[in-house]
Amino acid sequence: MAQVQIGHLSFTYAEAAAPVLDDVCLSLEAGGFYVLCGDTGSGKTTLLRLIRRVLAPAGDMTGEIRLNGLKDSAADIGFVGQDPGAGIVTGKVWQELAFGPESLGMQTEDIRRRVSETAAWFGLEKEYKKETDALSGGKKQLLCLAAAVVTQPKLLLLDEPTAQLDPIAANAFLQSLGRLNREFGITVLLAEHRLEEVLPMADGLFALRNGRLIAAGPPQTVAKELKTDPLFAGFPAAARLWAALDGQNDCPMQVREGKRFLSARLQGKQARFAPPPPPEHGETVLEARDVWLRYEKEAPDVLTGFSCRLYAGEIFCILGGNGAGKTTALEVLAGIRRGYRGTLIFKGEKIRPGRQDTMYRKGLALLPQDVTAAFIKPTLRQDLEAQFLCGGAKKEDLSEAVREIADRFGLTALLERNPLDLSGGEKQKAAIAKLMLGDPTVLLLDEPTKGIDADGRNKLAALLKDLKSKGVSVLLVTHDAEFAARVADRAAMLFDGELLSEGPPASFFADNCFFTTAASRIAREQAGPAILVEQIVSAVNAAVPLSSLSDTETYGGSPDGRKQKEPCL
Repeated sequence: MAQVQIGHLSFTYAEAAAPVLDDVCLSLEAGGFYVLCGDTGSGKTTLLRLIRRVLAPAGDMTGEIRLNGLKDSAADIGFVGQDPGAGIVTGKVWQELAFGPESLGMQTEDIRRRVSETAAWFGLEKEYKKETDALSGGKKQLLCLAAAVVTQPKLLLLDEPTAQLDPIAANAFLQSLGRLNREFGITVLLAEHRLEEVLPMADGLFALRNGRLIAAGPPQTVAKELKTDPLFAGFPAAARLWAALDGQNDCPMQVREGKRFLSARLQGKQARFAPPPPPEHGETVLEARDVWLRYEKEAPDVLTGFSCRLYAGEIFCILGGNGAGKTTALEVLAGIRRGYRGTLIFKGEKIRPGRQDTMYRKGLALLPQDVTAAFIKPTLRQDLEAQFLCGGAKKEDLSEAVREIADRFGLTALLERNPLDLSGGEKQKAAIAKLMLGDPTVLLLDEPTKGIDADGRNKLAALLKDLKSKGVSVLLVTHDAEFAARVADRAAMLFDGELLSEGPPASFFADNCFFTTAASRIAREQAGPAILVEQIVSAVNAAVPLSSLSDTETYGGSPDGRKQKEPCL
């Protein structure tokens, strides 16, 4: 018998016109690892919260959810959300680990044993007595996972837990999750947009669209069903390469499988790819020079000689680990924070402390990482209208402007909803739409793809490129290497308080081993500097027989005949 059985489940939020879940049927076998994917707003979060009934939202539900052999309590069902800050309820690490067992009324000695062995298993001994606020984003999310399993649940529900993590922290989190599933038999249901790492671990995949289940089964089976569907844009790079090259056999899901597939496809040929030349720089619109910053007088420096330039009509992406200072750097560039040393220049004018309003009047807009604070009205329509009128626009243009921006971002059906009731991805899109109503000339974006599905990310990429073509300058910080590779004119890494390795995407990502794309890992030994799936496809289509190349070209395969770098780890 299945551990969880969901039969003909439908759910409509209070006062909503349409259901967010519509006749969903699925089952979870004990000990399985299941992934739930779908468009932003397709009902993934709602489904997870309905299973964990204490978290169920207000609304009307029909159908049934059977928890066979499970109690609806933290003892049997653990839950981890996408925001690690919101999931932590105590001040210290050991207190967070002890919170669940204490709530269940366990004896002190049993609590101490549970907490200590859980901390040791997750590698949290050094952080055991630390303040939770002092942890990096990756450690916070790992703590949330540890706190969820300290009660030894039989089922784990996770709502996009890697959304705010850098690639290295996300991989560490998913490896811990995989071990919990394999070594302890805990059933896992994971809602996720980033499928690169999770699908190779999954026994089953459920795909939602507009609240309906459109595909279910083993990942390879679902891949064949969805390879022409927009959802497929979120599948691993190896799977997308397979689909683009008309793969007929089993769909590869991992980088190593993608490499084998590419080798078999080439069969004695050498792929050839020449990256586009980097664009010429325009005038400097925003610059930070030698900024040093610390949060408190006796605290260590967060930025150590941070210098950065944003040119007119370009997209500049900054990557880096959790806690590297990316958000802080963005706040410096927005004039919100000021270092104890260094200079900020915006459109040729030095910005004095407390004068960020000067930048906003001249067309700068900032999207914060926590977009909840961007909404101040009871409906999204009113929020957008207020933003439009704030810039001194004419009232007679209001309705058309809101209609156009809502249609552009796919928000029309959400205009009468309270922004705070939207899903994480919907909030993100709504916040960006609100920024665009102000007609900015310089955009600073902090994790703009957080919580947005793959098709939505591609649409956002197209939007940013369109803005660039109209002269808007964009600087964004992100953990999403593929998104950065797709949109950036330049990319750089923030490490130890300063920018490193700045360059065009073709060299930046092709030279990196960890902060790079899965496509680059697949291609680098066989297709040179290709960093996106479509670039690998182009390289394969332009392949030439190895016998027609010189020894130097055959060895490296790079378009200019240079010896290629050693393969990445």
